[in-house]
Amino acid sequence: MDHSEGVSADAVPMCSAPALTRMRALQRRLEAAGPLPLLPSGSLVRVRGLILEAHGLDVSLGARCLVAAEGHRRVAAEVVGFNGDLVQLMAAGDMQGLAPGARVRPIPGDLRIPAGPELYGRVIDGSCKPLDDRGPLETMDLTTLSGPPINPLERALVRQPLDVGVRAINALFTVGRGARMGLFAGSGVGKSVLMGMMARNTNADVIVVGLIGERGREVKEFIEDILGEEGRRRAVVVAVPADAPALARIRGARIATALAEYYRDRGQHVLLLMDSLTRYALALREVALAAGEPPAARGFPPSVFAKLPALVERAGNGRDGGGSVTAFYTILMEGDDQQDPIADNTRAILDGHVVLSRRLAEQGHFPAIDLQSSISRVMPSLVEQEELRRVYRLKELQSRYASQQDLIAVGAYTPGADPTLDMAVQAHPAIRAFLCQGMRESFDLAASRAALTQLMGPYLGSVAAAI
Repeated sequence: MDHSEGVSADAVPMCSAPALTRMRALQRRLEAAGPLPLLPSGSLVRVRGLILEAHGLDVSLGARCLVAAEGHRRVAAEVVGFNGDLVQLMAAGDMQGLAPGARVRPIPGDLRIPAGPELYGRVIDGSCKPLDDRGPLETMDLTTLSGPPINPLERALVRQPLDVGVRAINALFTVGRGARMGLFAGSGVGKSVLMGMMARNTNADVIVVGLIGERGREVKEFIEDILGEEGRRRAVVVAVPADAPALARIRGARIATALAEYYRDRGQHVLLLMDSLTRYALALREVALAAGEPPAARGFPPSVFAKLPALVERAGNGRDGGGSVTAFYTILMEGDDQQDPIADNTRAILDGHVVLSRRLAEQGHFPAIDLQSSISRVMPSLVEQEELRRVYRLKELQSRYASQQDLIAVGAYTPGADPTLDMAVQAHPAIRAFLCQGMRESFDLAASRAALTQLMGPYLGSVAAAI
């Protein structure tokens, strides 16, 4: 069946503007689909845990299928492996009602994702279906789930600072446009609030938010309370909560990344916020283990550590003179363990990481950024040497204070014995005030740097000779 011949708008001159928009969108989708091949269907022969096994299919890895279920339902599934002449699939929906011999019908072609400015302010799920009450998606364009990779030598360098509206990050861990940063923390330490602050305050044309595998309650809370109306106006939210199947969670992360690539390739500057990359990795593990792949590091199969950089590397700058994707990924550290395999692996493939401290959060210090454990690898290319001197001096004073904090608390500290410690004790209240920021406050890049200059002026002294 050939869908290449579309419907002419001139044939229906009495159509209203919304109907004409929908018709044109449908025409473009049919043209993009092209001729649809007829593929042989198969039958379901076995269900083993989360894996469906079917016979008689001629499909490739990653192909999409529909499995017939009771009540005229169709369960979406994806090919995840092969076992002899049996095709292994994993369902992307509820498997209730599947029976032996159920018909398995392949879906020809790649998944096409609706894209364009019509998505601004919308909330979609892992199947690109709207979750909000704003009607069906009526986009004029489509994109693919996996775009072609960019030659690393053709990518623009990260040379332009990006204002994220958070004083501590702007001044101490300056983010470059096109950088990929990680927010590392345990549960309940303020990752989502910090992401919302950046979503509202970052200077970006488009914000793409991927809420992957988080609690369902947090989806509406993030959109209404944290992102807010101001941030939502230029944002596209892909929400796949924790109770969604593993394939839906994986696809949600890929859809968010694909949309960010789409807007970048059209010359726009995109902020990609993904909460969380750990839940994406857990979904990958669930699929790999169900397909029979042996576990390696703490139960994670090797394929997980191959697919993490494949997703992260799609963010970043485009070609010179084009758009950019600045990405922030949250990484959940189990038990606040920085040696967690996912945290350790992603730390090596990102351009920097901001670690949130549970100890600071318990003291009411927000954002609870751990200065000693956080770093921006792109910052030396974005600021002057004098700016770096101020940053390193602040870290030195804060580190010295932290190392003697217990002695200071019990009154065992004797002023005059250590001049650097004396300065650290003197500067600590001002440094703490500088690092704290309310979730509704915003400090631009210039104001953040000016505040750091004023704060560190009396304490610069001598820093490491290597600076």
